Amino acid sequence: MIEAEKYLEDFKQAVVNVYPISDKAFDLLAEITYVQQFKKNEVLLREGRIANDIFFVCKGALNSYFIDEKGAVWNKWIYLERDFASTRFSAIIKTPNEFTLQAIENTTVICMPYHQTREAINQNDELKNLYIAYLEKKWIVINEEREISLLTESATARYLKLLQTHPGIDTRIPLQYIASHLSITPTQLSRIRKALNR
Repeated sequence: MIEAEKYLEDFKQAVVNVYPISDKAFDLLAEITYVQQFKKNEVLLREGRIANDIFFVCKGALNSYFIDEKGAVWNKWIYLERDFASTRFSAIIKTPNEFTLQAIENTTVICMPYHQTREAINQNDELKNLYIAYLEKKWIVINEEREISLLTESATARYLKLLQTHPGIDTRIPLQYIASHLSITPTQLSRIRKALNR
């Protein structure tokens, strides 16, 4: 299987894991997608631009972040293989994006142009159900779990959970990104890692 076919198969598996759709419905999505590669540190979406694409990470890693008035960098989310990355808020209401989306490794993505994707969803009930299921999983379940974790779990517990979910992330992703993702400082993360290695 050539690389592009493997990426499309991974994409299909990720979609079906969210909601089981038929091959015919998936083909409507596949028809509008294309593969794109980004080098490490290359920006996919700059703050202040309107988002036009949804990205499926085939290989590599992305980071979404914003910079506050004091120049501090705040990480919103780290996206790894089989994650969907986008700023749907910007795409939906056509407003400038507040975050920057950047490759933190050499990264290959499948791009889904947002408005063409919406047109496909509007034409197919299976894709509508997929979209609803994705929104429920991402914006209700995953985000609420993260909010609860930030309020109730220690930083060490959150770090261990991240390692369990994404084995090897600590050797791939710069620790300052991981620290920000966990809502702690790099110094705190360094102390946690030292304590765990004792």
